[in-house]
Amino acid sequence: MLKATLKWRLEYKPDNLRWDDIASEAQTGKIYRSNYKDKLGRTVLVMRPSYQNTKSTKGQIKYLVYCMENAIVNLDDEQEQMVWLIDFHGFNISHISLKVTKETAHVLQDHYPERLGLAILYDAPKIFEPFWKVAKPFLEPKTTKKVKFVYSDDPNSKKMMEDLFETSQLETAFGGKGSGGGFDINEYAERMREDDKKLAAFWMMVKDYYSHHPESGAEEPSGVLCLDTTNLGSDSDAEKSSSSVAADDDNNGDEASVAGDDIFKLPTQHE
Repeated sequence: MLKATLKWRLEYKPDNLRWDDIASEAQTGKIYRSNYKDKLGRTVLVMRPSYQNTKSTKGQIKYLVYCMENAIVNLDDEQEQMVWLIDFHGFNISHISLKVTKETAHVLQDHYPERLGLAILYDAPKIFEPFWKVAKPFLEPKTTKKVKFVYSDDPNSKKMMEDLFETSQLETAFGGKGSGGGFDINEYAERMREDDKKLAAFWMMVKDYYSHHPESGAEEPSGVLCLDTTNLGSDSDAEKSSSSVAADDDNNGDEASVAGDDIFKLPTQHE
């Protein structure tokens, strides 16, 4: 799986995706990174199938990959997984494509293994059940165990949401009391462009690292480097990162400490 993922990253170049490449897919807020995390520090991707605005499988998957990459680099330190919070308000079966679902399962399980910590299907209607029965076989058992059906009128579901999230931050659509967290395309575009700048600075730092460590054997590091738990931090932190790489050799490979506590795991060097 690792070799296949490295090959995929070299060919697909997910680290090169920027907001302007996928902005047309994002207009309705069908997927976005919330401005809150769960109590474990996991990034939350909010998904709203009823807001689907395109029919391009290629475009939809490209946007999903962009969101996955952005969610990963915004994880809290020591956290490696994210939460998908899927809102089924206004859903009908025409909003979901089986082809896109199969490709989503492929990308998630083959190229982002173990990145999904939990998928919450919020108020999924009865008409979703037949689709779920068809789609479920595409998922590995360990993935299906992470899928939880949550209902707004169920006391156990309410407790689960309160255990997972700070209700003061959680959007009202999910039973929270947060005033923020909704989607505004202009504000979101600004957030993503800022993240793009910081991510570009990070990859510049990576290339600088490899240029000074040719023994790593990677000629194109941007395609093969594994982003572990990266906190983008502030603009100033990102700028500092390009000139403050400290590499330490240990049994787990090289780790570059960037901008204080930010950790980027670089590929292990073999003798």
